[in-house]
Amino acid sequence: MNHTRTFALATGLGLALQLAHAQALPQPSAGLMPNPAQGKRLFEKNCAVCHGQDLRGSDKGPPLLHPVYEPSHHGDAAFQMAVRYGVRAHHWKFGDMPPVSGVSADEVAHITAYVRQQQRLVGIR
Repeated sequence: MNHTRTFALATGLGLALQLAHAQALPQPSAGLMPNPAQGKRLFEKNCAVCHGQDLRGSDKGPPLLHPVYEPSHHGDAAFQMAVRYGVRAHHWKFGDMPPVSGVSADEVAHITAYVRQQQRLVGIR
């Protein structure tokens, strides 16, 4: 097999894997208008125990009001993936984040809207 054909096959396989992964990405409902006020209530119920009531972290989880979570580094899709699939520890030493069961993609969108609102208030853009 020549190098051009090998490269084309590898590229095609990589693209197929990316598309399969993208299809698995949790998506909020089409037309959903994320609501930060609703997100605050959902955050308090599902996230605050680890990330703190004030989003500044706790002994169980990292602060979300930190530049590492700015939109250009951890986009909104990262929140969807973290809730659905969990996250391996990579920035902090709190251990892996387990998936959060019972939280829908729409609810994560509301939570993310709240987090982004609070980040903007402290200058994280």
